[in-house]
Amino acid sequence: MVATRDAIFPAGRQALYDINRYSAAIRSGDLLFVSGQVGSREDGSPEPDFAAQVDRAFANLAAVLAAAGCGLDDVIDVTTFHTDPEAQFETIMAAKDRVFASVPYPNWTAVGVTWLAGFDFEIKVIARIPAGN
Repeated sequence: MVATRDAIFPAGRQALYDINRYSAAIRSGDLLFVSGQVGSREDGSPEPDFAAQVDRAFANLAAVLAAAGCGLDDVIDVTTFHTDPEAQFETIMAAKDRVFASVPYPNWTAVGVTWLAGFDFEIKVIARIPAGN
């Protein structure tokens, strides 16, 4: 039996998905694979302030999760991408600690990169979809 892939999209921000031709998330069985979320505004442009960009990326992530019937507590795997990890680490950790505030924390891999299409932070996750959603 082949597992189906259902595309998930949150309300708004459709411009970014259309421009780059990808799905916000794919549901496969009881897992949700969320594409990298950035601190983009409704029109797809980057939030200019770095701390606000990180907060918006987490808010955009929460919107994708909600569209699939999930929440941040359902996240099991996190990968973040940073254009200047050493300089950005404190800001990112403060946001991450607000979002994932209690144990057990999801596992996390942080990756330094040189380019994120005009953004400075990106987060992708895998979440388990709660039963009945």
